[in-house]
Amino acid sequence: MRFSTSFLDEIRDRVPISQVVGSRVTFDRRKTNAARGDYWACCPFHGEKTPSFHCEDSKGRYHCFGCGASGDHFRFLTELEGISFPEAVERVAEMAGVAMPARDPQAERREKERASLTDVMEMAARFFEERLQGPEGAEARAYLRERGLSPATQQAFRLGFAPDSRNALKEHLAGKGVAKEQIEACGLVRHGPDIPVSYDWFRGRIMFPITDPRGRVIAFGGRALSPDVPAKYMNSPDTELFHKGQVLYNHARARKAARGGPVIAVEGYMDVIALAQAGVENAVAPLGTALTEQQLELLWRMAEEPVLCFDGDEAGLRAAWRAADMALPMVRAGRSLRFALLPQGKDPDDLVREEGRAAFDALLAEARPLADILWMRETSGRVFDTPERRAALEQSLRALAGRIRDESVRRHYAQDLRERVNAFFGSSRQGGRHGPGGRPHGRPGAAAGRLAVSESLARSAMVRAAGGHMPLREAAIMVAAVNHPALIDEHFDAIEALPLASRDLARLRAALLDALAHGAALERQVLREAVQAAGAGEVMERAEALLRRANQWPALPDAALEDAREAFQQALHLHRSAGFLHKELKAAEHALANEPTEENYRHLVEIQAELRKVQATEALIEGFGILSGRAGRS
Repeated sequence: MRFSTSFLDEIRDRVPISQVVGSRVTFDRRKTNAARGDYWACCPFHGEKTPSFHCEDSKGRYHCFGCGASGDHFRFLTELEGISFPEAVERVAEMAGVAMPARDPQAERREKERASLTDVMEMAARFFEERLQGPEGAEARAYLRERGLSPATQQAFRLGFAPDSRNALKEHLAGKGVAKEQIEACGLVRHGPDIPVSYDWFRGRIMFPITDPRGRVIAFGGRALSPDVPAKYMNSPDTELFHKGQVLYNHARARKAARGGPVIAVEGYMDVIALAQAGVENAVAPLGTALTEQQLELLWRMAEEPVLCFDGDEAGLRAAWRAADMALPMVRAGRSLRFALLPQGKDPDDLVREEGRAAFDALLAEARPLADILWMRETSGRVFDTPERRAALEQSLRALAGRIRDESVRRHYAQDLRERVNAFFGSSRQGGRHGPGGRPHGRPGAAAGRLAVSESLARSAMVRAAGGHMPLREAAIMVAAVNHPALIDEHFDAIEALPLASRDLARLRAALLDALAHGAALERQVLREAVQAAGAGEVMERAEALLRRANQWPALPDAALEDAREAFQQALHLHRSAGFLHKELKAAEHALANEPTEENYRHLVEIQAELRKVQATEALIEGFGILSGRAGRS
């Protein structure tokens, strides 16, 4: 019986080869790294005492460095147990939970046709590669050079060029003896009843071959060189070989590179290729559309927690939220997502070309779990200043957790989101336990009052300065002043008198004020040089890095002055309000400790309520960046 390639691929993908091999050998604990899908054992094909038999889940292959035996799931069973190939396929299919296909002569014929179509696609890929290197490809080569892609990278990804001709590829394939029906079945020409003469699908475009999990070309993506073309990027149409929503660009290479580690999903071909050139080869991309469930399943087969890396703009955030919604019902233990959100206006290609791989690695290190993205969406840009609004937030979070099918994960999500709500609003709003008429049961002791105050103070992220912590709000104020010197002229007295918990930021301010005292111009570059000369350059760099991680783009150099001014004034107002309230809290705590009356208690509760409003606003700012309704401006 002949099995279709797609069926064999499916059961191989569903069953790690270590599961097949592990039922016949004992893996060596010292050499094996199960987390990476990397296993070692004594070879079952020849006698040995030291493990030299190796199998890798990411490749689906085994190899013995002693006797040279190698192969896949089926060969292991046929050679070790002496069973037939169909019996081996049936064994692996049973492990995969996939029913064996009934013999279908028509399906076997289609499989043979598919094999011939991949041959045609390979011929087309070679044609495009040759044209890129010929006279017709000069403009395309210049474009790729401008994008920073080396010849070696272009060759590794088999980039090509489709001439701006209606029949160049069609005539080339026909000259090689390829039938008209095969060219049409591959989606390489436009044809149909309303098209008298078929013509090439891709014209005047840089070509990106799209491969299946085994590395065979099954489709193409093309980028137009002319700015007048309506679609900058376009893909092959769906064919017998290719279904756009079920394929990931660079799947085969990324699966091999990931080797049990993380896999990264970015938005486009150029992002994948630029990352690979920078040394990050475990990246894939959907094909110009939002991530589909089938593509998400492919990602989960490669890694337990794929990292979705989206552009740092509003469209990127919306894409992240769509992916989170789609994934939520399907998450379970060992199967989730993380999200890396790029700086405003950047994509991975920009980031690695301008700042190198280290910047991208730092971004991945800051990737947020799925629960963070859901929390961000439900709270960003909203105010929860009434019981009704807080109740609505709790209701929407409960509904989100309820969508998770896995009972254990659903329970943990519900608990996590409850804890976030309590921390966000402050648990002290339940601390009074008021009876009828809003009067407290008994009088609170001084210790209880101090505890409530201490917890409230500890939750204020902007005043945590112990252990060298740099408060985010203070960093935003000082960095904005250096990067946007007009703010110094407008708020000099406030900046000079600003109480700073961070000694480092106080040193930065001293350097800034000293430069102005010695006649330095109110110009960004002059001030930055003065800060550097005063030995505070490292503080400035650290503060800017903190703001980039928190997406506080208005304080950074690329922001427009209008955005910087709005964010600066908001931060200054919050800083003054929090400072005043903290002083009031200390006075109220002292009064309550000395005279625990109902009036003093009410006064303390009122101040705590005001402080919570400030903290709710600054929590949004700290967690998710200042959302002023505008994209970052350059």
